[in-house]
Amino acid sequence: MKILKHFILITKHRHQVIRNAAKLGIFFQSLKHDLSKYSCLEFKESYKRFKGTSSHVYEEKKECNNCSTIAVHHTNRNKHHWEYYVDFFKGRIILRNMPYTYCLEYCADTLAASKTYDKENFSGQVVYDYFLARVENYCMTKATKEFISWVLLTFANEGFKGLKKKITKQKYLEITSKYPEVEEYKINLKEEYHE
Repeated sequence: MKILKHFILITKHRHQVIRNAAKLGIFFQSLKHDLSKYSCLEFKESYKRFKGTSSHVYEEKKECNNCSTIAVHHTNRNKHHWEYYVDFFKGRIILRNMPYTYCLEYCADTLAASKTYDKENFSGQVVYDYFLARVENYCMTKATKEFISWVLLTFANEGFKGLKKKITKQKYLEITSKYPEVEEYKINLKEEYHE
């Protein structure tokens, strides 16, 4: 039964992303959204942890010392995740700006996740607040953070009507022109983190 429930939930979420993406002007791109969730590795590891109200990635991380094979497999195959644009080189974390259409797909995904997993409390403001509360823990460039924040805030205030393609593209170019395309941060592995 868990297998069927998991399949229905990820498919429902994917269809919601496609609806959101169409309103953001990236319909055809979104048709490939999250197809890796149906792969053997992701599907098997995910349905085993299915609860219907929480992320299977979060559940795996709780079980496996904060490591998730699902997350690594998924984010390395889906360009709408900020993790896809993170690299490591000579003791540094290298961050690249997310391209415009993948930023929009990220937003479509975030809105869909909130609507799919917590429909009763869904609102643009809830999604924006969720992002703001966590964004400092995301390895995103300043430009990517600012643009995604702007998209989610605009949605909270105006819905999709405030996110016409011409406006969003212009805003992306305006924000990315203020910052470097690539940011580097030195890694310090001398200290271990313990909760």
